Amino acid sequence: MTTHHSLPILAAERGLAVQETDDSGVPVSVRIRERIKAARQRFHANDNIAEFIRPGELEALLDEVSGKMSAVLSSLVIDTESDHNTQDTARRVAKMYLKEVFRGRYVEQPPVTEFPNVERLNELMIVGPVTVRSACSHHLCPIVGKLWIGVMPNEHSNLIGLSKYARLAEWIMSRPQIQEEAVTQVADLLQDKMQPDGLAVVMEADHFCMSWRGVKDMDSKMINSVMRGSFLKDPNLRREFLSLLQHKKT
Repeated sequence: MTTHHSLPILAAERGLAVQETDDSGVPVSVRIRERIKAARQRFHANDNIAEFIRPGELEALLDEVSGKMSAVLSSLVIDTESDHNTQDTARRVAKMYLKEVFRGRYVEQPPVTEFPNVERLNELMIVGPVTVRSACSHHLCPIVGKLWIGVMPNEHSNLIGLSKYARLAEWIMSRPQIQEEAVTQVADLLQDKMQPDGLAVVMEADHFCMSWRGVKDMDSKMINSVMRGSFLKDPNLRREFLSLLQHKKT
């Protein structure tokens, strides 16, 4: 005879078994989304959600997105069965989104080795242009541009390798973005890693949502900047950075 004390244990065991069985029929996107909601974290287009994805789930998500992309093509009245050009398009697009264009949402931050500022460097450093590629979160159209980074270190700052600036920028940009927020995210990340006296980030980009659709203006570019610390407070330093940047551009 089962005692009252054993009922919660049995119920818990049965509940776990049911949950594991039920999960097998639940789309992987739903499982990931529920984990994020349970942690009370947001999952906007330009957020990284890698910590909520378990081993093997990215491949399962690829299968799910591929199936739903097939439905999109069907609704666009494209005959993917007879058209040899689009027979594998759904999976190609799904793979492009998950493993290339939006990769920065689904993978952890790339490893970056930080070095102490042994020589106590305190002179302006400029990195760039770093080529960046993203996608507008409004229309999922390409954004292609260049990034310049200015750093004013202090004796306590961490220094990072030159290639790491590009890797970190790519990680941030490989998500659906708007340029204003993307530049701020890059600045926040570098500020946190390096702790410099000053930081400046400038981005200039072409937006296909303007040249490919809408007004179809092929010449418009967007330029924006984020200034932190001494770049914000010292107009002479800011002028020096912008002057050197303009010289490098020309």
